[in-house]
Amino acid sequence: TASVLRAIDERTAVVAVPHVHWTDGGLLDLARIGAKCRAVGAALVIDVAQSIGALPIDVRAVQPDFLVAACYKWMLGPYNLGFCYIAPHRQEGRPIEENWIAREGSDQLSNLLDYQDGYLPGARRFDLGQRGNFHLLPMAIAALKQLHAWGVANVQATIRLRTDRIAERAGAFQIRAVPRERRAGHYLGLRFSGGVPDGLAERLAGEKVYVSVRGREAVRVTPHLWVNDRDEDRFIAVLEQAVKGR
Repeated sequence: TASVLRAIDERTAVVAVPHVHWTDGGLLDLARIGAKCRAVGAALVIDVAQSIGALPIDVRAVQPDFLVAACYKWMLGPYNLGFCYIAPHRQEGRPIEENWIAREGSDQLSNLLDYQDGYLPGARRFDLGQRGNFHLLPMAIAALKQLHAWGVANVQATIRLRTDRIAERAGAFQIRAVPRERRAGHYLGLRFSGGVPDGLAERLAGEKVYVSVRGREAVRVTPHLWVNDRDEDRFIAVLEQAVKGR
């Protein structure tokens, strides 16, 4: 957060940041960044693909100009769909994609030959073409209903219990993570003092334990609600074996 704030000044036009860093779970203070953007007149664009569905965000406090989310990952939905929040003062802008379905009157199929230059009102003008994705939308709706039933704050609190414990247990092998107060609870980046051992991900996969290596220093561990204590114990055991055999 401090690095981002230092980089914003009167020359800044657009600030594009995530809520959570994709390598290690580092958490950005979006409310502070948003306030700095407004102070210098910069637009704030937020990518919440690594957090939406598992980490609450207060749009009123942050006041982003654009907030974009992939439907897969923590939203538990399908590929090829995404969501975008567009602030009211940006909703009269010109969309990137010029397609017929974003035009005025496009919902009246019998009048499509009466072409209109104007866009649909509000954020609908920013929709992609062929937005009537009938085989994917039911999956996205089902996922959203499930997340509402669980409660995103509950998802965050529950997963944090596990990532905190994994970080503590991995520390016994001299593996470190971003301090608890500076990372999101659903996201853990394990860092090795000498860098990630060669072939670590492959060795773990050979034991049916799957992680993602991020660069040369971090291994991403992102359990969800279905990960249980037995899974955690197996991960720690296989990790210890792989580290000692590096």
